[in-house]
Amino acid sequence: MKLLLGVMWLLHWLPLPLLGRLGEAIGSVLFVLLRSRRHITLTNLRLCLPDLSQTERTTIAKQHFQAYARSVLERGILWWASEARLRRLIQVVPQVPLDAIAARPTILLCPHFVSLDVAGVAVMLESSLCSIYTPQRNRQFDAALRRGRSRFRPVQLFARSAGVKPIIRALRQRVPFFMLPDMDFGARDAEFIPFFGIPAATLTAPARIAEITGAQVIPVIATYLQHYQGWKVTFYPALENFPGDDLIAATRAMNTFIEQRILEAPAEYFWAHKRFKTRPPGLPNVYALAPQN
Repeated sequence: MKLLLGVMWLLHWLPLPLLGRLGEAIGSVLFVLLRSRRHITLTNLRLCLPDLSQTERTTIAKQHFQAYARSVLERGILWWASEARLRRLIQVVPQVPLDAIAARPTILLCPHFVSLDVAGVAVMLESSLCSIYTPQRNRQFDAALRRGRSRFRPVQLFARSAGVKPIIRALRQRVPFFMLPDMDFGARDAEFIPFFGIPAATLTAPARIAEITGAQVIPVIATYLQHYQGWKVTFYPALENFPGDDLIAATRAMNTFIEQRILEAPAEYFWAHKRFKTRPPGLPNVYALAPQN
């Protein structure tokens, strides 16, 4: 792991167009080699984007592998580049909502696009934050990740097992909560909410925490700029009437918002995750490989 971190540190000095192209080349190789992840990606795309042809979905899947591999290499820039370089490469639209954050508790809702770490850096260049953190298996990589995510401002990282109490305390102190709302963590604290029409175990925590704290929910999405010029981090208006008086309807509205953003940059969403791993009772495993003849 020391060798990998050393390579990432060396590569972060490269111009972004060169580093981005290198990442895409690695992603093209991984698309061929990682059969299981390729199968998961193509299954998700088949379920979520059925109107596309198989050729179109395969193209998006390959582009996703390229985008993801690129994001891993470019993480070195986020961890070690100067603040001045990061500000040149990250285009924030319209701006980090500092006034809104200061005015009331704020959940920054960041779906799993491959550049989501860029959104976190864009916030940390201007404000502290808190988030849920899963320790990495390798201690050296875990330490590098923690340092990289907290080098500009204090960051409070809470274990998922700690529950919502530390998050609620931080929100009431006007520390924004950077939340990743769209992974399958099982049926606990989740409801089966349609995601592109497919029942998906979806955390209701954004709606529940917003209800408890009176927090506004501001979505933030990080995507690539064209021609390897950096990243665009877009802060959207706070979700209207969220959560209202129906937590399930609010969670469905959240998924609808995420779907709309995915359609704008489909290759950059994290399709390699088993989004439909947890199934409603009686429904089959969608990721099971067909038997070989």
